[in-house]
Amino acid sequence: MSRIFQPSEIAGILPPLLTPLSDDETIDVSSLRELSRFMLRQGVQGLVVGGSSGEGFNLSVDELRTMTGVVGEELGESGPLIAGVIANSTRDAIERARAIADLGVSALQLTPVHYIYKTDEEAMIRHFREVYDAVGIPIIVYNVIPWNYLTPRLLLRMMREEPGVIGVKQSAGDLKLLADLLLDAGPRDRIFAAIDALLYPSMALGAHGVISMLAAAAPRQCLELWEAVQRGDHATALALHRKMLRLWNAIFADNRIATSKFALSLQGAPLGISRRPTPAVTPQQQAAIRSAVADLTAPVADVA
Repeated sequence: MSRIFQPSEIAGILPPLLTPLSDDETIDVSSLRELSRFMLRQGVQGLVVGGSSGEGFNLSVDELRTMTGVVGEELGESGPLIAGVIANSTRDAIERARAIADLGVSALQLTPVHYIYKTDEEAMIRHFREVYDAVGIPIIVYNVIPWNYLTPRLLLRMMREEPGVIGVKQSAGDLKLLADLLLDAGPRDRIFAAIDALLYPSMALGAHGVISMLAAAAPRQCLELWEAVQRGDHATALALHRKMLRLWNAIFADNRIATSKFALSLQGAPLGISRRPTPAVTPQQQAAIRSAVADLTAPVADVA
């Protein structure tokens, strides 16, 4: 089981693990262990299970617990373990959170409810408060639902008024929203970038870390980008950004869980299939991804 890290210690590159599946669509536990070890060999600062990249929206409660336990065992004291909770009601979110509460989770990555209906602000705040009250695990709000998108004003209010809400994972392509969050965030708030095409400017603006699909598909390069920005080496950071953007453009599609798995498999981490009805990677996608991965793994000096 992983040790529990304080919110201030949750930072850096935190890949949301893709979920290895066997041909019958069950979790391949052996490959999950190897994937966790692969990520740790890249030097990442922590791991996330059950997020969108990990098909958390179609994992059962038991599967989420299995994945959290396995990854926690591999992670140990190397970094924080974050568990994704994607649910359509407070009741279901609490059930999922309780299922993994004894496994050394340092934070929950919790979405707003998302099936069709938009809640008002007070109901939204109550949703996050009740989940925290049920398990006592700090919450990172996963701001990703297009029709239930939370404003910077509401997110900042939640971080100030709700002790359990420690941060935000800002997804989609809204760099302005990320900038507004960073502008007014308090010293203890944690703002994580998930704007895959714009990770470099997100880091340059001061994001506390990255939890994004691109970090799952290219962990070492994301870490190199993070380290370049931290030391102020923006020439290297820009060169890495260009390489990583090519990969993102190659994997970005409606079946990007499958394309991301293919990209990572080319780097030595086979992941199997994706759950139906996600389409398999097409030959055209494979060719584009192979080219982007070859560019990605070439020395920066060769392509800057």
